[in-house]
Amino acid sequence: MSAGWYLRRLSRMGPREIGGRAGDAVRRRRWRSAPPDCPGVTGARFTAVLPAGTIAAVPPDAAKRLIAEADRLMAGHVEYFGVVRDDLADPDWWYDPKTGRRAPGGYAFDVPYRNEEAVGDIKQIWEPSRHQYLTVLAAAYAVTGDERYAERVAEHLRSWWAANPPLRGVHWISGIELGIRLLSWVWIRRLLDGWPGVAGLFEGNPVALNQIWHHQRWLAAFPSRGSSANNHVIAEAAGQFAAACAFGWFPASARWRADALRSLERNLRGNTFLSGLNRELATEYHGLVLELGLAAVAEADAAGVAVPATVRLVLLRMTDALAAVVDSRLRPPRQGDADDGHGLVVDGAGTDRWASLLATGDAVFGRLAWWPTVTGTAVRTPLLAALIKPTEPAVSRPASRPAHFADAGLTILRGPEKTGGSGEIWCRCDGGPHGFLSIAAHAHADALSVEVRHDGVDVLADPGTFCYHGQPEWRQYFRSTLGHNTLQLDDGDQSVSGGPFLWTRHARSRVLVADASEEGVARWCAEHDGYQPSVHRRRVELTAAARELRVVDEVRGPRRAVRLAFHLGPAITADLVGNRAVLTWTRDNEDRSAVLDLPGQLAWRAHRGETDPPLGWYSAGFGRKEPTTTLVGTGFADGVEGFTTVLGFRG
Repeated sequence: MSAGWYLRRLSRMGPREIGGRAGDAVRRRRWRSAPPDCPGVTGARFTAVLPAGTIAAVPPDAAKRLIAEADRLMAGHVEYFGVVRDDLADPDWWYDPKTGRRAPGGYAFDVPYRNEEAVGDIKQIWEPSRHQYLTVLAAAYAVTGDERYAERVAEHLRSWWAANPPLRGVHWISGIELGIRLLSWVWIRRLLDGWPGVAGLFEGNPVALNQIWHHQRWLAAFPSRGSSANNHVIAEAAGQFAAACAFGWFPASARWRADALRSLERNLRGNTFLSGLNRELATEYHGLVLELGLAAVAEADAAGVAVPATVRLVLLRMTDALAAVVDSRLRPPRQGDADDGHGLVVDGAGTDRWASLLATGDAVFGRLAWWPTVTGTAVRTPLLAALIKPTEPAVSRPASRPAHFADAGLTILRGPEKTGGSGEIWCRCDGGPHGFLSIAAHAHADALSVEVRHDGVDVLADPGTFCYHGQPEWRQYFRSTLGHNTLQLDDGDQSVSGGPFLWTRHARSRVLVADASEEGVARWCAEHDGYQPSVHRRRVELTAAARELRVVDEVRGPRRAVRLAFHLGPAITADLVGNRAVLTWTRDNEDRSAVLDLPGQLAWRAHRGETDPPLGWYSAGFGRKEPTTTLVGTGFADGVEGFTTVLGFRG
């Protein structure tokens, strides 16, 4: 990173964080010349096994998906972030097939992991070493008893341990990687419990003990601090706590367990609004944090370790919030960054992550009457439910489905599903904080953006994330104001970026009206100050009977150049004539349509799949993008007349 980036990053830290990072730097220098030694371990036993009958509770269709996925992995086939790979039968742990580069060795903290030219795509290198594909193979062994799966897991763990000695190379740089890897190892040991070789692989293996100890020692020494204490610190604490519970074989295990639990409790509260939504306002990180929290509680209950009531309360609120914001197809909002990160993976392809989380919440906390119906199945749900003790919440829960989350500034407007095939109209309105902590690492410049779906189909879409490192022009586009369904002034972003995970100025939003009634007219209004001295105010009205969404944008202040963007989902075909676009798509073999009447004061043009600069793209997942249609209107705002957009659904 440039010297300017370091100065900007330093400016977002407080004195305590600066002091902590200085201490980290001293410790790294000391460990370079004198790395800590693992103490000897005798008599280690693994007792955190699954209760009898747990595997029998796995639904047959979930087991079928799991075994199909395990067989693909056994053949070496996997897809990570849009890259189809066939190298997983005998992996090179430092190789990136996307760029063809291999990460350099040496002392871990010397590796320039953000430099794709020197290292390769770090996500492609790190992902297999989370060992979540090995938890899938271990789960396949637990379900089938086929020792081929267990033997492959053992072969790959021994290979990884040999290739990645403590503090050497790219896999000893990032705490979130170490934390998730520890959690994977705990579940691998649990799921292989019936295999005769499992004790010799873990508690009877000095190499494994050395790795487990060094992972925990690293996490205790280098926690994410201050402005970086987002979802990373949750993963670090959850992995550390899980390992200290299940692998509590070391002199420091009790201290590590207590410290990790304190960190987990403090940071779960700190990372979560009282409403239950994640403070990063990035939905996939809501899912990641919820998965990590549930996995940590499972380890506590398996080990008989008392957990503060606040931990379960936060997870309960997160689960209720998730149930509140999903659409009719159980899809949550697409908001902020998303990198396809998971806390615990034991399922095959095609398993619905969000349905699994809601089903687990049902088993652990109990569903509320207004929760959506969950029909999908998963392997993970019965495994977690077997370990986590069901609890009766000591707090009141929402009596009806919440639609406005005031602390997060998120509002869901819904038009109820009609008879005769007309699906639910779902609209997310964003009037919340720019992001979490001083750097808002995973935020997008999307104040007052809307996201609209019809029966679960993206109509006005949030384009997603696509990438983090290595492609700065794409990183900038997907988190820009122009990359969202909102209004841009003078070709600038509402918030000012200081780097790929750093914002130096945050637009401030406030919600003025939030009446989300599903009957009659639902209304929302908010404004932000990101274009000082001007203020952008937006009103949204959803009329259920007319199945019509009206968006009115006002710019209060001096005359400014305007670009108003509407990004259509990848399933939508648009025929733009003047300022009217006819939208068509197919859902469940039925043709659907809508009419988008755009502000006549602006000159409208359709963009699709443009690269110089990027415009007209949709990213369904990390590392994947596809062309889609973006409608952009250009003109001027004079502070007098607003811009009115009307989206009417036919049928």
